[in-house]
Amino acid sequence: MPTSDIKKGGVSREFFHYPPLDLAKRLLGKVLRHRYTHPGLGNIWLSARIIETEAYEMSEKGSHSSLGYTRKRAGLFMAPGTIYMYFARGRDSLNFSAQGRGNGVLIKSAYPHVDDASPASSLAVMQSLNPSSSGSRSCNDLCRGQTLLCRALGLRVADWDQRTLTTDEFLLSDTGYQVRRIIQCRRLGIPEGRDEHLPYRFVDYDEAKRCTSNPMTKRGWVEGRDYWLV
Repeated sequence: MPTSDIKKGGVSREFFHYPPLDLAKRLLGKVLRHRYTHPGLGNIWLSARIIETEAYEMSEKGSHSSLGYTRKRAGLFMAPGTIYMYFARGRDSLNFSAQGRGNGVLIKSAYPHVDDASPASSLAVMQSLNPSSSGSRSCNDLCRGQTLLCRALGLRVADWDQRTLTTDEFLLSDTGYQVRRIIQCRRLGIPEGRDEHLPYRFVDYDEAKRCTSNPMTKRGWVEGRDYWLV
């Protein structure tokens, strides 16, 4: 697939002009594409389809922006679609700002996307960037979680924080994939007392087994109480 065709599939900045809960759902099924320079293959596209997101509002305690504006958090206070990257347990994590001051969406998990633009050789590079302790990481696990996703795509805080998507280097692509149903539930890792009860996590129903933690198989969780199909 020529680079010109990849650019045609890229979403516009207007795509991000939605409140965080709406944007979190809109992002499901879209493909992140990052151009990576490989010493043997040259410039290649590493791609992954988003399967899990979390929404954050400045008005609730779980968000970084609720702690106030700082230079490190500036991306959340910039125009919708601005990239906000930070270190989660010392590793890179990807977010986009949403409509409304301080609002954003965390890209929680994805699944490797293979097509003419990102063939099997690109997938092999993603696996080399994000190996497991026992060797090559499987496709199901390669982008399972926000930091593994960034490692597999070669995304770093130093390179992308407070920047915007660009068709030449990093874009969000609409490949025509349709999300049939969405699971909505509580977010992961929110400390007690920081609005951990808010159901601001969204998962592509058909990809739930590949997300960080499948809400439908979590012990003790009941549909209609702990998660909803929307």
